Amino acid sequence: MDIEPAEVPGGRPSSTMYAALYGRLAFHPWRGSAVAESDAYRLFHARSSAMGWLTEAWEGAVGGFWGMNEAEVSPNPELPPSCAAYFQVTLTNLMPGRRLAPGEMLPLQPFLACAVDTVGRIGTLDLQAVQVHLPVEALHASVGAASPRSAVGTLISDAGWFAGVPPRSRAPVLVTLNGGPNPAICSAAPEMFTWMQPIRQEVFVCDSFSVSDDEARVPEHDPFPAWWKPGPYQATFHGTLVAWSLDAVGWLAAFLAEASHQSGLSTPLMLTVGRSAHQAEG
Repeated sequence: MDIEPAEVPGGRPSSTMYAALYGRLAFHPWRGSAVAESDAYRLFHARSSAMGWLTEAWEGAVGGFWGMNEAEVSPNPELPPSCAAYFQVTLTNLMPGRRLAPGEMLPLQPFLACAVDTVGRIGTLDLQAVQVHLPVEALHASVGAASPRSAVGTLISDAGWFAGVPPRSRAPVLVTLNGGPNPAICSAAPEMFTWMQPIRQEVFVCDSFSVSDDEARVPEHDPFPAWWKPGPYQATFHGTLVAWSLDAVGWLAAFLAEASHQSGLSTPLMLTVGRSAHQAEG
């Protein structure tokens, strides 16, 4: 993958959301492989538009969360888990002259919802791991537009979607936040862990953290987009996710982005979520 983050007119670097889905992807038998691969961009665009999340054009555009950048799927039913699909968009509700309304956060849940809907139309994915770029700096650019309490309240309200998920669906996970060249994630990790503990929710129960060399389980080949330069600075959180699904990972991504923001981080992070070696029973 060789994708450069998009820029808005004038050359100002934009806030980019990126997600890579790792696992085995088999196209639906009624789709030809060439058609299915070319469909990824079109389907993601259409789904984003249908949900009201797409900003159709830069010039004078209103509404929506993002503008399209890239989308691609790669069939690999017989290969070891590798990057099966990736999606990249440019946030538009944080461009100059626009501010987050109270309670708004990075639209990570809608983003991953569009990703899973798109892949589901193309094939069947045995999901093994997920990577998501968190443009935490975008939250700092909007400081004052949304209060910490309103953001947390939104997260707790959104967690209600997962009420009633059967206990057997719970999945132990390993969650890594890579800070690239910035060591701040290492000093922020204890504060993030402390911040998460009193929040009453059951989507992600965090048991422990470390700033060691632990890594979430993503295949060694092609582990990052070319424009992201991974660094030695990262924090790993161990816990249990309410279900092994992109729905739950989307909530977790928004939760950790807010935790990072509340802990004073102001640079982007690469989130990796993989299933723990100890699988849940049932």
